[in-house]
Amino acid sequence: MEKNKEEIALPTKYDPAVVEKKRYQFWVEGKFFEATGDEEKEPFSIVIPPPNVTGKLHLGHAWDTTLQDIITRIKRMQGYDVLWLPGMDHAGIATQAKVEAKLREQGKNRYDLGREAFISNVWEWKEEYADFIRKQWEKLGLGLDYSRERFTLDKGLSEAVREVFVTLYEKDLIYRGEYIINWDPATKTALSDIEVIYEEVQGHFYHMKYPLKDGSGHIEVATTRPETMLGDTAVAVHPDDERYKNLIGKTVILPLVGREIEIIADDYVDMEFGSGAVKITPAHDPNDFEIGNRHNLERILVMNEDGTMNHNAGKYEGLDRFTCRKQLVKDLQDEGILFKIEDHTHSVGHSERSGAVVEPYLSTQWFVNMQPLADTAVALQNEEDKVHFVPDRFERTYLHWMENIRDWCISRQLWWGHRIPAWYHKKTGEIYVGRDEPKDKENWEQDTDVLDTWFSSALWPFSTMDWPNTEAEDFKRFFPTNVLVTGYDIIFFWVARMIFQSKEFTGKRPFKDVLIHGLVRDAEGRKMSKSLGNGVDPMDVIDKYGADSLRYFLSTGSSPGQDLRFTWEKVESTWNFANKIWNASRFALKNMDDLTYEDIDLTGEKSLADNWILTRLNETIDQVTRNVEKYEFGEAGRHLYNFIWDELCDWYIEMAKLSLYGEDETAKQTTRSVLAYVLDQTMRMLHPFMPFITEEIWQKIPHNGDSITQAAWPEVQKQFHDPKAVNEMKRLVSIIKSVRNIRAEVDTPMSKQVELLIQAEDETVVMELEQNRHYLERFCNPSHLSIATSLTVPDKSMSAVVTGAELFLPLEGLIDIDKEIGRLETEYEKWSKEVERVQKKLSNEGFVKKAPVKVVEEEKQKEKDYLEKRAKVEARLKELKG
Repeated sequence: MEKNKEEIALPTKYDPAVVEKKRYQFWVEGKFFEATGDEEKEPFSIVIPPPNVTGKLHLGHAWDTTLQDIITRIKRMQGYDVLWLPGMDHAGIATQAKVEAKLREQGKNRYDLGREAFISNVWEWKEEYADFIRKQWEKLGLGLDYSRERFTLDKGLSEAVREVFVTLYEKDLIYRGEYIINWDPATKTALSDIEVIYEEVQGHFYHMKYPLKDGSGHIEVATTRPETMLGDTAVAVHPDDERYKNLIGKTVILPLVGREIEIIADDYVDMEFGSGAVKITPAHDPNDFEIGNRHNLERILVMNEDGTMNHNAGKYEGLDRFTCRKQLVKDLQDEGILFKIEDHTHSVGHSERSGAVVEPYLSTQWFVNMQPLADTAVALQNEEDKVHFVPDRFERTYLHWMENIRDWCISRQLWWGHRIPAWYHKKTGEIYVGRDEPKDKENWEQDTDVLDTWFSSALWPFSTMDWPNTEAEDFKRFFPTNVLVTGYDIIFFWVARMIFQSKEFTGKRPFKDVLIHGLVRDAEGRKMSKSLGNGVDPMDVIDKYGADSLRYFLSTGSSPGQDLRFTWEKVESTWNFANKIWNASRFALKNMDDLTYEDIDLTGEKSLADNWILTRLNETIDQVTRNVEKYEFGEAGRHLYNFIWDELCDWYIEMAKLSLYGEDETAKQTTRSVLAYVLDQTMRMLHPFMPFITEEIWQKIPHNGDSITQAAWPEVQKQFHDPKAVNEMKRLVSIIKSVRNIRAEVDTPMSKQVELLIQAEDETVVMELEQNRHYLERFCNPSHLSIATSLTVPDKSMSAVVTGAELFLPLEGLIDIDKEIGRLETEYEKWSKEVERVQKKLSNEGFVKKAPVKVVEEEKQKEKDYLEKRAKVEARLKELKG
């Protein structure tokens, strides 16, 4: 069906809000993003790193998903059967904390509701915020296959989690035991390492004397957490420390408590640090816990789960840990035990969710025995089907962590999450772990804890493909996935876990490539945070400049692995780029003259500009394709930007006007065809970066197909490769730019005609320039144009040298020479006075010695600048006066 001119015209003003409205709905309803299972196409898959279902996406999410969208849109256009699988994470601690906070506002807590009703409440929260996240994905324009959307707590993924837990337990790779874990006293749950945020805190070192039982003296120890001394069960020294060799095996009396504890020798102790003796509290420090294991020390827990002191703390029972610290310090000072308090800045862990100071805490938890799994994952990197890190330096980061692995605490004291499939017999205490609950379940009680959120997200690449059903169509077709896109901050906590779980349960790598990006920082390079108030909501950016502008900035603003600095000015500049594309497309559409896709004919005689732009299009297709294949989106974007802005918009469209506004109908039709073809191919290349504006323009220009999302990715067309045209055009552009620069230098507008003489180095260049004379006459506006290998050049003229030619503009045609001499003499005097003033200042020793270095340097820079300006004016005067 033919379109009328109103239908194919673009509005005068580029308004991203109008362009982007309803376009996403068109894509989704058209099912353009759904994987088809077409066996004739090669499969390509990515699983989205699932955002927490707790709320808004931040700029980091926008960056991460934009890169994935670019990759999948390109692959779809290249003919792959693409699956980009969306989903969300239940985010145990974070989500439960949000819902509990909501309950507190109503004067309730989770225990008032009971476990079942509370979980039902959280599911309601999940549905509300999941829809909010989908709306944000829509605003970003993400090409997700919603028919396959998953959630870490949905039925299929829950079955996968249980299968993995039980299998690892059966292999003795999951165990239950006492260990020091990160404990959040506010939420009363264990935390993974990634959920602990370390902050520099101004604290103190408390130096104490523990008296020897035999009365022969004392031994000095120091701590930043004196409240933990109530749980001390030893003092450790290095076995080679001559100061303490005679004390090893003796005992000291623990102050305020009266407990007798032994002085032990252990290689862990640093003889050079402090007194060389350390107090050992196995229940409240991970290093002390290991020492305690080696020496079979008692573990005495002195705190409750809420951070208050327990019965083992004696008279301090019931006090908050920090209140206890103050009271205990006072008591130790009164006893003469505490002899020095030293200021000490140190790194203290805080809960990412509650903000509470994390307590190293002895607790019975479930753990994964990591060493065998880590060994397999490390060995994978020596195989042909290894995981490729981009940039490759991050492989070293990954391997370093895997080679220094610790067992993983996977239990969390929460209700929201995957409940641990372990039951305890009510009478015998026997533990049963299974895929199904015990048949006589009335005699058993299930573990109340849930699994660490990272446990389920570690299975994400294959659990989302219906594993453990290894015959599932999606699992067979799309696993392993092709690429994971993520930030360098979660290589340890997510990427590594996906690799070892995938290798363990599928025998394969979870993805071929891992594309690592950095963090989005503010204009000053600071990490965005609530405390600094420097965060930026990507939805606000979209509301102001549109999704295309934000996407282009995010995807082209840095190289793989590097951080990205956000500035509003840079986003605005990408909007200017989009606006330039819009205006160029409007011009093209106005001059298409009812051209259809079938009418496009590139076989006729073409102008230099036509051959040049087709060749440059070829070269740009090659550069962009090669760079996106390497994930170098910044470089790809640079090539696209230069081609579109500098070559297509600034040069070709201007040169095309000669044909389009001329009388030769054949030339007009050829230029329309070239313009339509180049615009079509350019929109296809730009589409993955700027999907909305490119679809809008593509739908208006002559095209074939329902959507640009389904259009073929541009390929180099050898028949349009013309390096001679590129060289000729390069010479023409150099001449035109030189003439414009000379005119600007002597303040002569392009509207004023002046004589132009071009002296070519040989007859070939003369012939070439004569063939393209119409361009020179149009863009240089000469009163008379001479092109020859030998010319009589006026004495007084401005000149410029380009490859293969020299050009001259006689001054008489440009300026009133006497008037210009007078103006330059005035200018010469002005700069001479400035030089004299600044040199006088710099020759003053008092000024140079007393003034700040910065001020003196500024004056020296002024002197250099004034001298250069005076020299240029002097040279011009000599040239004019002959």
